[in-house]
Amino acid sequence: MNEVSEATWRKRFILVNLVTISGTMLALFGLLLWQTDYIVRGGSVAGFALALIGLFTSFFAPRMMASRWKRSGGK
Repeated sequence: MNEVSEATWRKRFILVNLVTISGTMLALFGLLLWQTDYIVRGGSVAGFALALIGLFTSFFAPRMMASRWKRSGGK
């Protein structure tokens, strides 16, 4: 089994956190676009799609990344 260095784990940890934070920010931006007049008068349906994409990214992308790293043997 291949051993992964501490620097690699640190980079992966930072990457997972950045993906989670960016997904959350995208979801919040989508809600802002969809429900308020702050960006578009009357809101926009595109905000709903952005909110769903942001939620998916925030919840499922880190798990998919971790499973991919496990399958690749830690490379």
